[in-house]
Amino acid sequence: MNPSKRLTLYAGLLAVVAAIGAMPSAHADQWPGKQPIRLVVPYAAGGFADLRARQIAIRLGHALGANVIVDNKPGAGGVIGTDFVAKAAPDGNTIGMGNLAPLAVNPTLMKTVPYNVAKSLQPVVLIEKAPLFLTTQPDSGFSSVADVIAKARANPGKLTFASSGVGGAHHLSGEMFNMLAGIQLTHVPYKGGAPATTDLLAGHLPLMFEMGYSALPNLRSGKLKALAVSSNKRLAVAPDVMTMQEAGVKNFVSYNWQGLVVPAGTPAAIVSRLNKEVNAILAAPDVKKSIEDTGAEVGGGSPEDFAKLIQQETVTWANVIKAAKIEPQ
Repeated sequence: MNPSKRLTLYAGLLAVVAAIGAMPSAHADQWPGKQPIRLVVPYAAGGFADLRARQIAIRLGHALGANVIVDNKPGAGGVIGTDFVAKAAPDGNTIGMGNLAPLAVNPTLMKTVPYNVAKSLQPVVLIEKAPLFLTTQPDSGFSSVADVIAKARANPGKLTFASSGVGGAHHLSGEMFNMLAGIQLTHVPYKGGAPATTDLLAGHLPLMFEMGYSALPNLRSGKLKALAVSSNKRLAVAPDVMTMQEAGVKNFVSYNWQGLVVPAGTPAAIVSRLNKEVNAILAAPDVKKSIEDTGAEVGGGSPEDFAKLIQQETVTWANVIKAAKIEPQ
């Protein structure tokens, strides 16, 4: 090949490489296009993650001028849906709800997960943090957290607490209680929060850490009573319920949280736009009220803030799992 042809070929290759390198930026400039945006929820319809996702999706669609469709992909403690997001094309057309269990618990609780949280996913923004109420029946004989601790110490392993399943916030809050109070409550897992609450109401077991959206109606009707709440300060919707720390369990703070994540490699411009729009949605008075009415705290902040929370929570729950001697599933 003569020198002039070689130079022409080289210049052509450089042009192709430059064009490929510019593609993400060009796509980000054109995003969102006509293709619907899929918001993946790693849990079934009707639950904590799904209800908030649908509320956010409607408003996000309006803000972006796009059709945002909620796609439920439940299973394996949130792993299936989260893995789907992690392996999706990083083009802004697949986004996901990022939840406590699949992001900060399952990497420790499970022998393997098919994604690397730090490398496969990009946090966008925290949406909410939901504390849990320690609930019991009105006639259980427990009027305080101190009562529970006293009876648990006198009867190691005999007191039980319900949860929606192994590794969820309900379960791990109970194990944190065991660890920090130096007691031994026995965990009784159910296949979901509803059957656990049914047995709690029926008096088949005495205790359960339950989220506000589910607990508050039963607390207000008098069917259950709250001994404490796991937040770091009292809630406006239940000002008479003390925190676990106020009740004497030092350092007890537990939240079931969720935010928005996208596949790693999603252009920074798209991440920034999503962050901006969701922060604006969370600041809307009606959205803020709907979150706080369930006892949850409104999220918001930067992608870096959400990433830091995930890292901190991973360490916290790894320590609880280790203390509880929960074997990887």
